[in-house]
Amino acid sequence: MTAPALTGVLEAAIYVDDLDAAEEFYGDLLGLERIIRVEGRHVFFRCGTSVVLAFIAEATEQPPKAGALPVPPHGARGPGHLCFSVPGADLDAMVAHLTDNCIGIESDFNWPHGPRSVYVRDPAGNSVEFADPALWEMPE
Repeated sequence: MTAPALTGVLEAAIYVDDLDAAEEFYGDLLGLERIIRVEGRHVFFRCGTSVVLAFIAEATEQPPKAGALPVPPHGARGPGHLCFSVPGADLDAMVAHLTDNCIGIESDFNWPHGPRSVYVRDPAGNSVEFADPALWEMPE
């Protein structure tokens, strides 16, 4: 029996140490819509058809309390990675927006097959990439 087809990534998690800083970066700076915030645990953002989950790792490692949803403990340590799709024609404007807001560009380059990626760090040290969606349209 084969697995049913997957239709996309519904959510991606990053781990942060400061919800206010995460909300300022992902909500205020990048303009993602905040869905929900639970103080001391998480803040979630909508990004197109996906959701970015920003968790305090220590809080997600705790087993669910009695009567809570049965989400198993999870979490990660150290910087992770998240990549946002940005049309290639808009990447210069994204770089300008980031630098205008004192966000240092860690790397800005074109891949061997052409698409461009721009990397920065969020306040928790996660690697945040902004890439032309053609990045994964590999030539045959």
